[in-house]
Formats: sequence, C-alpha cells, structure tokens
Amino acid sequence: MATREKDACDLLDADHKNVKKMFKEYEELAGSRARSAAQKKMDLARQICMELTVHAQVEEEIFYPALREAIKDTDLIDEATVEHQTAKDLIAQIQQAGEADDMFDAKVKVLGEYIDHHVKEERGEMFPKARSARKLDLVAMRDEIEARKEELMAEMGAVA
Repeated sequence: MATREKDACDLLDADHKNVKKMFKEYEELAGSRARSAAQKKMDLARQICMELTVHAQVEEEIFYPALREAIKDTDLIDEATVEHQTAKDLIAQIQQAGEADDMFDAKVKVLGEYIDHHVKEERGEMFPKARSARKLDLVAMRDEIEARKEELMAEMGAVA
C-alpha cells in the first residue's frame, strides 16, 4: 500500500501532540515543590498559550473556511469555533497572570482538558470528513498552514 503524503490534518495533529506533551510536562512541574519549578511553569504555560494561539489562528484563517465550503455538516465547525473562543479566554487569563497564583495551575489544567476534548472531536470527526471531501487539497493546504504558522511565530518573537 502506498503511503500518502502528509496533509493539513497531519500537520494540525502534530501540533496537538506537541501541546499535549507540554501539558503533561506542566502537570509534572505543578506537582513539584522545587523553587525553580515556579518559573519553569510560567515559561511553559506561556509557550503552551503561544502554540495554541497560533494553532487556533491557522485553523480559523485557513482550515475551517475551506472545510466549511467542502462539507455539508458545518455544525462541527461552528462548535470548534466556539471551543476556540473559550480556549482563547482561558489563554488570556493565563497570559495576564504576573505570577502563578492559586488559580494558575487550575486554569492551565482546565485548558489542557478543554484542548483534549477539542482534539478528540477534530481527530474523530473533522479530520475524517476533511479527508473524504473531494474539493479539498489538504496537501497544498498543509504548505499554506506551515507558511502561515512560521509567519505568526515570527510575529510573536518565537522560533518556529
């Protein structure tokens, strides 16, 4: 069987896996009593927020609009858009925190759970629908998303 070329769904899913790993790392730090853990947690939380912000933006600018035109069931996209907004609200609260207060770990944990739920829906429902839509060129879209991600990361002063 021929292996298919990596597409936009693969790229978005790689983001999901990367962020999930960061959430796990954060959870380990949250359980640590070491003084150095507090700064590491803040840095990691900021990194998670930046990754999620860029990811959500490329989905909203590129993936969702193309998918909306290619499939009939757009309820899924509407739900994902609402989920993004809720995640953005939590991200803003995390980013505004000057230091890790009592609610900080809880906000990061809830964000992680929220993202987990969102990822399951994309993997289980949205990506299969995208892959079966004849009108979508997901390989070309992958390149477009990759380029936009690099642009956004550069704007945020991050190394892609």
